[in-house]
Amino acid sequence: MDDVCVTGQDGDVEFALVSGHPALDLAGTVQWRRTEPVDLLVDPDALRSWLVVAGVAPGSVQVGTAELATARTLREAAYRLAWDRLEGRPFDGDSLAIVNAAAAGPAMAIALTRHGLVRRGDADAALGDVARALITLLADPSAPPIKECGREACTRLYLDRSRGARRTWCGMEECGNRVKAAAYRARRRGGG
Repeated sequence: MDDVCVTGQDGDVEFALVSGHPALDLAGTVQWRRTEPVDLLVDPDALRSWLVVAGVAPGSVQVGTAELATARTLREAAYRLAWDRLEGRPFDGDSLAIVNAAAAGPAMAIALTRHGLVRRGDADAALGDVARALITLLADPSAPPIKECGREACTRLYLDRSRGARRTWCGMEECGNRVKAAAYRARRRGGG
């Protein structure tokens, strides 16, 4: 999926849904983690927008400050566990407890209608579904590898489902094109 721009109280917020998994996309709502972190979940409206554009909750979902705090806590736990997988180390115990607690909560109700899939439930149920999806991913030994974007400043994690697991960037639109353009400019400067 491409970048999705939504308007929150603090103006437009872009969510790049490029990770191939809702928990990794949630973790990606903090940009530039190692340099100058930017939290895209600035308020409950931004979380509501993310839940909707990520396809895990209906547009009518209500989100307050408690759900925002839960989402931020789940996000950091998801990022830590995914990073643990990427690094091949044991999972962090505190992060496991957070994800398992979220997964033990309610689930979204789904129904098939003439117009397609409909989800019903609250923000906690949507976050519970994200936690359950993460558990399923991390428990699957045949799951695609989790990688970090190859663009130096980007810290997004993604599932590499490419042939031969050769994907380098979280997404071509933002990171891949910028890296390729910089390499091209460097070659042009060096050649002449």
